[in-house]
Amino acid sequence: MKFLSSLRGKPPVEEFPLLPLRELVLFPHTMMSVFITYKMGMIAIDEALRRDLRLFAACLKVQDPGETYPSGSVVRIVQHLKMPDNTFRVVLQGEYRGTIASSVRQNDLALVRVEPIRPGSSDSLNPETLALMRAVQKSFAQYAEYSKKISADTMVAAEKTESSERLANLICHALQVKPERKIELLSIADPTERLEAVLETLELENEIFTIQKNISGKVKTRMEKNQREYILHEQIKEINRELGKDEKGDEFADLEQAIEAKKPDEEVLLKARKELGRLRKLQPFTPEAGVLRGYLEWIADLPWSEYSADSGDLAGAERILNEDHFAMRKAKERILEFIAVRKLLSLKDERAGIKGPILCFVGPPGTGKTSLGRSIARSLGRRFVRISLGGVRDEAEIRGHRKTYVGALPGKIIQSMRKAGMVNPVFLLDEIDKLSRDFRGDPASALLEVLDPEQNAAFTDHYMEVPYNLSQVLFVTTANSLHTIPYPLLDRMEIIEIPGYGENEKLAIAQQFLVPKEISENGLEPAHITFKDEAIREIIRHWTMESGVRSLEREIARCIRRIAQDAVKEEYGKDREKPLASFEKTVNQEDLEKLLGRRKYKKDVVFKEARIGVSYGLAWTETGGTMLPVETIWFEGTGELIITGNLGDVMKESARIALSYLRNVQDCYHVLVKDAGKTDFHIHVPEGAIPKDGPSAGIALAASLLSTLCQMPPKPGIAMTGELTLTGRILPIGGLKEKLLAAIRNGMERVILPVDNREDWAELDGDITSSIAVDFVETAADAFKLLFDEKIQREVKEAEIKQRRKSHGRERSGRLV
Repeated sequence: MKFLSSLRGKPPVEEFPLLPLRELVLFPHTMMSVFITYKMGMIAIDEALRRDLRLFAACLKVQDPGETYPSGSVVRIVQHLKMPDNTFRVVLQGEYRGTIASSVRQNDLALVRVEPIRPGSSDSLNPETLALMRAVQKSFAQYAEYSKKISADTMVAAEKTESSERLANLICHALQVKPERKIELLSIADPTERLEAVLETLELENEIFTIQKNISGKVKTRMEKNQREYILHEQIKEINRELGKDEKGDEFADLEQAIEAKKPDEEVLLKARKELGRLRKLQPFTPEAGVLRGYLEWIADLPWSEYSADSGDLAGAERILNEDHFAMRKAKERILEFIAVRKLLSLKDERAGIKGPILCFVGPPGTGKTSLGRSIARSLGRRFVRISLGGVRDEAEIRGHRKTYVGALPGKIIQSMRKAGMVNPVFLLDEIDKLSRDFRGDPASALLEVLDPEQNAAFTDHYMEVPYNLSQVLFVTTANSLHTIPYPLLDRMEIIEIPGYGENEKLAIAQQFLVPKEISENGLEPAHITFKDEAIREIIRHWTMESGVRSLEREIARCIRRIAQDAVKEEYGKDREKPLASFEKTVNQEDLEKLLGRRKYKKDVVFKEARIGVSYGLAWTETGGTMLPVETIWFEGTGELIITGNLGDVMKESARIALSYLRNVQDCYHVLVKDAGKTDFHIHVPEGAIPKDGPSAGIALAASLLSTLCQMPPKPGIAMTGELTLTGRILPIGGLKEKLLAAIRNGMERVILPVDNREDWAELDGDITSSIAVDFVETAADAFKLLFDEKIQREVKEAEIKQRRKSHGRERSGRLV
């Protein structure tokens, strides 16, 4: 009664703490339980508890979360509970509607002065208002029936109330509409206008419910129709079966015939028929039916007995290989051997099978390993497929997923065989040394079965679940290095090294292959473009630093694009008076800086003059050979050996071996360091940012140390490579061609090599052997004779006496022990 009287008596404007609510609108005559978890709300609750338990509740705006709507309700805290984390659970009861007249903010507390929204004199129950109230009650009852979310207490309260204000508040509180619409209904002062707005909202919601009901009915009817069609379809199938028309009417007969036409093994046929039988019993739209259908289509698409006839023309195959690639003698000879054996076997039986070899081409990037696989297929007359294994780390990429997984597919091997369409393609596994592994399995282990001629005749993919014959496939793999390939996998492959190209080889490749290719690709084929040999050599020396020819191809392409730009500027090919065929350009050595800019590469860190403590080793990398300068200095200390230059453990051991060997034979040389035990040696191998490892720098390390000990520089222009043992023997090394190319590229005159590499030297091409002199040595003493002046050695007799005395002293100490 106090509330009603205050409304009639125009209550004064009062001040309350502001309680902002998120997507909640409170109405008078209603109660709501609210959790307050935000700072501004908790401060407002604390302030209300210190006052008279009343607040002004207003809804926050969606577009501006820091601002509330001006209209809201004055509410009283009926119950409150403070949680351990200082949040509140409060029960609020609405008292009357109001509008913010003014507000004052004190830190996070907002105090607002509220002006009540007064219904006015039209709140009296006249016939028009009564009729409107009954219409609203009727519409609300229909809404409650549709919604199923209105409580019985709310329905009873709405039916028995005789106040339009209370009726509007109860219904607005129960409506499931957006907060913006509730704010509009809260803000209307005139009772009649407000009831009309409530009725309009109710009628709109009821109409939406009616439309939803109609849509649901249509969907249900459509589903019943599909079910009816399925039942009729099954009945038709049964009728056809009774009439003996099963084979003609069976939709799976074509699929079964397609599988049988591929002539797979009996085991595959039995598996396919079993799965077809299961498929016939399943409903067409079930997930399992889709999986089985996809599986059977894979069996039907795979080649099981289709062969492509191999070319028996040895001369033609050799011509094709030579057309596509320069040099690569070993690889070409192996392919020609395969063709010859295949031809001899075919004389006995046209279908006689020779197990496809598994070749592994190893060499630096850009040497044509991948394109060689395509040329092999062309020379044999076979289909060609390729998959890249770089970064593959999931075993399922090779063996596939089992059919139980959603979206399962066969592995890349089976997918590529379907793409090939023949059982004997040339299959290239590119970048096999870049395989990875993780928790999903080891793809390298999965390849063991694929690349084993004794096992791949019955390769089983997880998806296919039946053996597939890969024994007729000619597998070709490529790698830049063998170190990362597991040994069991490496053991299954026939390794063929594809070494880097020498300068003359690169020149021939550029003139025969790269220049014509780039001229054609850049639209200058009708023109007359020529490159002088000196120009290409200059590009090789100063614009590329590689064992292959990729960078060389890019630089030649840059030259030709610049020439094409000049031809367009000069308006060649624009009309008949100046055809493109009349354009001529010869690229000389002097034109390169204009076409390509400044030189990119210089020689390695090589001094022209002889220096004390500096020797030059040779190193092999995945991108080719490089010079390995070794620098050594000494100073008084405690006998420590300091090694820098980002060296690996093996190379550090080589440095210690070299120092130990020289201490043992120091009486044979004019060593100026009196007490090596009190002398520190610092060995540095530039460049420090590049990691280096391996034993082949042993002789270079020993030469640098001996030069420092004797303070005598080695002869200039000599590079060396070889592993040094503790007794002074020089062991053979690998990567000979790449190392020699690096020496030639950096202007070395001679190279000292281990005597056991003499056979490798004999197999090299003439352009390399004629470009540099080579000395073969068996011991470090032999190498030092070539590197240093004779003055470095002491008289043999004196040295031998001292050496014998040392040996005699060690023997005596050994006997005493």
